[in-house]
Amino acid sequence: MNTIHYYNKYSSEFIESTFDVDMESLYLPFLKNIPEGGLVLDLGCGSGRDTLAFKNKGYKVEAMDYSEALVEQATTLTGIQIRHESFYELTDSNQYDGIWACASLLHCDRNRLPDVLKRIYNALRRGGICYMSFKYGSTDREKDGRAFTDLDEVQAKELLDQLQGVEVLQQWITVDKRPDRNEEWLNILWKK
Repeated sequence: MNTIHYYNKYSSEFIESTFDVDMESLYLPFLKNIPEGGLVLDLGCGSGRDTLAFKNKGYKVEAMDYSEALVEQATTLTGIQIRHESFYELTDSNQYDGIWACASLLHCDRNRLPDVLKRIYNALRRGGICYMSFKYGSTDREKDGRAFTDLDEVQAKELLDQLQGVEVLQQWITVDKRPDRNEEWLNILWKK
């Protein structure tokens, strides 16, 4: 089973397990760097939880996901037409004040991460902010039919060093907020 097949098959269960997670502590450092009413891209939006939160906070929001089932459900939930697109296909240029890649790039093949980060960099306006999170670790693994690329501080630095003119604003580790999980996450906030 590949990752997209997993999300298409288990979209309802995935939404149920993630939708009510309180994300405010992660929204805050990201949004304080985004101008009021700024344009945010939710890259790999999943259920649309964060898309809806940003919309309700008064931001302009675009969103994309590669799972057809999640695109359909997130479009219904948010009232925003979610783009059915992979982060490998991101071609927007100089457009967004912020890109929110929460728990999405962890499904990117490690050898393609530098290209995807360049795409994110190109899609951001000058001074734009990117938030991204990965499960904390250093390996590539498969769990429950999904592929994961874990990241630690050293790997994150190596990745971001490949981009010219990036400033890391904040990097921190959190514990998964879902009650049945105790995994750690590496959170990275960087600026173009």
